[in-house]
Amino acid sequence: MASYPDVIVIGAGVVGLSAAIAAQGRGLSVAVLDREGPAAGASAGNAGAFAFTDILPLASPGILRKAPKWLVDPLGPLSVPPAYALQIAPWVFRFWRACSPAHVAHSTTAQTALMDLSKAELEPFLRETGTHGMLRKDGNLQVYEGEAELEASLPGWRAREEHGIAFEHLDAAGMAAIQPGLAPRFTHGTFTPGWYSIADPKLYTLALAEHFRSRGGTIERLEVASLAPQGDGIAIRARDGGSRHAARVVLAAGAFSHRIAQSLGERIPLETERGYNTTLPSAAFDLRMQVTFGGHGFVVSRLSTGIRVGGAVELGGLELAPNFRRSEAMLAKACAFLPGLKPEGGVQWMGFRPSLPDSLPAIGRARATPHVIYAFGHGHLGLTQSAGTARLVADLLTERSPAIDIASFSPQRF
Repeated sequence: MASYPDVIVIGAGVVGLSAAIAAQGRGLSVAVLDREGPAAGASAGNAGAFAFTDILPLASPGILRKAPKWLVDPLGPLSVPPAYALQIAPWVFRFWRACSPAHVAHSTTAQTALMDLSKAELEPFLRETGTHGMLRKDGNLQVYEGEAELEASLPGWRAREEHGIAFEHLDAAGMAAIQPGLAPRFTHGTFTPGWYSIADPKLYTLALAEHFRSRGGTIERLEVASLAPQGDGIAIRARDGGSRHAARVVLAAGAFSHRIAQSLGERIPLETERGYNTTLPSAAFDLRMQVTFGGHGFVVSRLSTGIRVGGAVELGGLELAPNFRRSEAMLAKACAFLPGLKPEGGVQWMGFRPSLPDSLPAIGRARATPHVIYAFGHGHLGLTQSAGTARLVADLLTERSPAIDIASFSPQRF
């Protein structure tokens, strides 16, 4: 009888590889399958932040207030390409429902629990994988154009304060002391010291892949088409007609996960927030921490490999061609907001953030079989929540009680 691994993880992004390493740590044999290989998707091009203070869901009354203004600008912080508007309408309706105060309170509590777990798990995980030297603790500066914008943000800061998150409101002089070079239009800011980052998200994910291999794990480039219970495990069918078999499967394929879950009869309303960025040379600006331009929906991050200008949300699915005018629009704004920024020599990127309507990931077992565990839909927070998600997946794989209550993350909640 042919042998097969205890676990196959589908997805070689930061969530999938973190889960694979955590499973190895429980004594399981693990293989990873990915359609493109390690760090090929959103794990390569994100802003590099461990945003543990970002406990408020994207689905919120604040977003509903801003959305009409943002949507009229096709290059603004939030856009829906006309060619995709009808297809995404059901997801937008669910998102709207998730913006009610009761839903927001529930999502915030669940998100906070996962953030706390992820922060507690992060540094031990980095030490175990030999990547702790890539961690930075520079903080984040959220900037505001005038006192009215600061005042509008205060309910969110009060919610963070209730959850023990430290921050400091600053005036223009206070901001200049910690981050010189901001345009005078930004009169107020809020500094969160508990905001961590990684030197470079792609290099970090590739380092995880190397660590996984060094412990006997295998990574195979294979596009998975479907899953099916078979005998004492799960049969995996590939697009090329091949097949694999494992006792258990972890589905962590990012924005493509819902397509594979459909083969198990699961309808999970996963959509993709297409994110854009431009990475400039390191000398482009004296950036000392991540700066968030929340009113414009983007951030500027300091990586070991350059200065990354990116963010925004384009609800455009997986098939439409990239619209790099969005990257250009953000870079133009960044030059206005950071007058000393040198825009030359940038590299553009677009990637898919897998997002569920209530801003919470899907973490839990498939309805059709307990041998498939879902771990996807983290939206902007895949890197942030990767170590915590890995812990929960390892708990489920080894039949332990999860470290936190995962009912709110049930894949069947929709």
